[in-house]
Amino acid sequence: MLRTIYFENDQVYMLDQRKLPWAEKYLVCRTYKDVSKAISRMVIRGAPAIGIAAAMGVALGALKIRAKTHDTFFRELDHLCKVLKESRPTAVNLSWAVDRMYAKALGLKALPLDEIRKELVSEASNMLEEDIRINRRIGLSGAGVIEEGANVLTHCNAGALATGGYGTALGVIRAAFETGKQLSVFADETRPFLQGSRLTAWELDQDNIPVTVITDSMAGTLMKQGRIQVVIVGADRIAANGDVANKVGTYPVAVLAKTNGIPFYVAAPLSTIDLSLSTGDEIPIEERPAGEVAAVFGKPIVPRHIPVRNIAFDVTPHELITGIITQHGIAKEPFEKHFREMFARSDEPA
Repeated sequence: MLRTIYFENDQVYMLDQRKLPWAEKYLVCRTYKDVSKAISRMVIRGAPAIGIAAAMGVALGALKIRAKTHDTFFRELDHLCKVLKESRPTAVNLSWAVDRMYAKALGLKALPLDEIRKELVSEASNMLEEDIRINRRIGLSGAGVIEEGANVLTHCNAGALATGGYGTALGVIRAAFETGKQLSVFADETRPFLQGSRLTAWELDQDNIPVTVITDSMAGTLMKQGRIQVVIVGADRIAANGDVANKVGTYPVAVLAKTNGIPFYVAAPLSTIDLSLSTGDEIPIEERPAGEVAAVFGKPIVPRHIPVRNIAFDVTPHELITGIITQHGIAKEPFEKHFREMFARSDEPA
């Protein structure tokens, strides 16, 4: 299986997604600051994946703290956790993972510092393995929404590259394909970072799943022609009422799906659900550097004096969503009721 990220020899290795599909190269992070920079610079992206990266960043940072007293150790650990949580604002998995690591350390406070460091490394590795298991369960939960012979539309990349492995939205597609269903995928190119054309198409091709790349503005035409039977996307944060933040462009796809009578599903682990937020209006939305839009592979495509906006995410209202596929089944309206029931069956905090 594709290794998105792993911890080895007191270093964090990330498959550099900026270089795909032309080269498969790993970036080596030797400090927690390296991890933070890698997250913010899109070396690794996707909500579950950056959560795992942040957890490994905490473990890596803990190994480098040379404090001799617990007070000093935890003061420095608190600081590096804050730095990691600021790497990217929208995906809740990042802060969830850092908070879990810090809580783990606090629970071990009676142990010698070397033992705490070892346990944090182990916890980060456990989170990676957990994520892969959860993604496979999400796949099994959602495989039934894809009918035999269906064409599936997906936006951005919610596959193995965006997670510990297997994927959320692509995990559902993979699970359906593994049961023997005939299916094909339309992947929105997903400007400006081109996660669909560079990453999703590459991943699906690796698994011999038929895929066609389309421009972001082409989805509505294909829907009107009856070429798309279901839409499945991932998520970066989900509010209690079921509003979903995902890569910008997801909201218009949901509107088009609703207009054309096509089911629209979101696939995400419970760790992406933020019950502290009542609606999607409370989700912080990241705006990235204008240069990502104004240039393509370093070549300017916009006159230099023209302002450019690069809003990275949008929020899809819950009323446009057919269901949210999790490791504990598919949540539907009323979403908050179903979310709370799922958390009650899970070890994850609500």
